Amino acid sequence: MKKINLKKITLTALFTAIAVVGSMFSFPVFGSKCAPIQHLVNVLCAIFLGPWYGLAQAFLASLIRNLLGLGTLLAFPGSMCGALLAGLLFNLFKKKIRWFAYGGEVFGTALIGGMLSFPIAALFMGNQAATLFTFVVPFLISTVGGTIIAIVMVEIMAKAGALKWLKSQLEAGNGKENRNGND
Repeated sequence: MKKINLKKITLTALFTAIAVVGSMFSFPVFGSKCAPIQHLVNVLCAIFLGPWYGLAQAFLASLIRNLLGLGTLLAFPGSMCGALLAGLLFNLFKKKIRWFAYGGEVFGTALIGGMLSFPIAALFMGNQAATLFTFVVPFLISTVGGTIIAIVMVEIMAKAGALKWLKSQLEAGNGKENRNGND
């Protein structure tokens, strides 16, 4: 049985809360609500937690946003595709090249999430004007904004050594020792 990492679950919950609160700072573009903080959080999840925790965070944030009336059904493909692809690419490239996480978030959200939003808008939201590429541009605007914020934050953290330290803290007590040798 795989050991549960309580630190990663807690951080996933914290990131979910940040994404939900951050969605109050959204702006409309062509019928979708652009919430750049969600994309910032997706990148942070990819780097700190991996694809599955990131996917869980994106799903939970989308669900809570919809329940609170802060988002639309388009939040699900818009956030989940970017979070998953960012985490998968980050893991695939040995967690050393952060630019794959950034690119995965943008490509996953804008193109994949944008295209997957078409059937949701047409079938469940009654948007008969939607086409396959209707949501690609608005999702691109949202994800680029959030990803730029993430790049600035992550690269500053990396230069200061905080990125490495925070990642070591997530692994501490999970079979790996931290710098002080205690959990």
